[in-house]
Amino acid sequence: MEVTVRQVTCRRDLKKFIFLPEKIHAHHRNWLPPIYLDEWSYFDPEKNKAFAHCDTTLLLALRGSEIVGRIMGIIDRRHNRLKSKKDARFACLESFEEDDAVLKPLLESVENWARGKGMDRIVGPFGFSDQDPSGFLIEGFEHPPTISTYYNYDWMPRALELRGYEKEIDYVTYRIEWPADFPDRYCRMYDRILKRGSLEIVRIYKKKEARIWAKPAFRLMNESYAEEEIYGFSPLDDEEMDLLLRRYMSLVDSRFLLGVKKKNELLGFVIGIPDFSPGIRRARGRFLPFGFLKILLSMKKAEQLVLLLGAIKKEYRGLGIDLLLMMELWKSSRKAGMRVVDTHHQMETNRKMRAVSEWAGGTVYKRHRVYRKDLGKNRSGS
Repeated sequence: MEVTVRQVTCRRDLKKFIFLPEKIHAHHRNWLPPIYLDEWSYFDPEKNKAFAHCDTTLLLALRGSEIVGRIMGIIDRRHNRLKSKKDARFACLESFEEDDAVLKPLLESVENWARGKGMDRIVGPFGFSDQDPSGFLIEGFEHPPTISTYYNYDWMPRALELRGYEKEIDYVTYRIEWPADFPDRYCRMYDRILKRGSLEIVRIYKKKEARIWAKPAFRLMNESYAEEEIYGFSPLDDEEMDLLLRRYMSLVDSRFLLGVKKKNELLGFVIGIPDFSPGIRRARGRFLPFGFLKILLSMKKAEQLVLLLGAIKKEYRGLGIDLLLMMELWKSSRKAGMRVVDTHHQMETNRKMRAVSEWAGGTVYKRHRVYRKDLGKNRSGS
């Protein structure tokens, strides 16, 4: 039966769009559902201010009356102006099987939509920002995913490549197994840096304190990520900082919010969270009415720490701030009973960040890939 594609135009369609992956991955052992309360906010233009500077389209693929796939198209006008590009993005691509009869009309629909908006390329999977899930998993399928990452079937990258998509950029994720003790030379370096007296560790004990340091941390992230040309990054404005803070404040653990300051200036920070993905899986992504209890319990029992964000002010790099943050993170996580760290996505080209992970003994155990396609080619999709 022929597959047709229709746009999401009402809340009923949006519900089908949001919950379709749950059906597609019903027997996919390692798949991790999203927190559906967040999903409803993510797709709500009144709650997600990214819609204000993005054009979007949400599409469903149907075979008869059965929904068999979905995709989202995004054009970030602000980012395109900042980078002088004409890029569209696709995200949320799902299909029940490696079936070109489903993927072809979905991808062609988004590609044609992007062409109609004057775009030259399409990249993805990539959401509104680099804080959203980015890149299909291409290595490490045997490992369970953590939050805000794609866990797709292994055939999906191959299916994209058959549709003319090529590699844009890879993200690598490191697994760091904390040593029982850090080598003496690093401990001596740590002591020497602090004894100089100019740098001071920022430890957060209450969420009220976290709110005080949040804006300086986000501003440092804006500065650092722009300088490092983090893929897909656009500086956050104050409203977006507030939204990001509200999004993660209920999930952060103050023990793993660490910074380094000089006088009252924040020079570096790192944010980690206990890996509560087993709790999300047990709750089936439902935060209410009782899912949040499973998630909280999972946070308390977590044996793995997931790094979410971090940055160091450019002119203070190479002065040992990364060592201070790593040692403090090691002490906090070991005390909490965590023996393993997942570094989350790092651009394969970000050698400085990767060097820190490798210095700490990390090894790459997952790889995600963002693809691109020139919209001037294969206009028919054949």
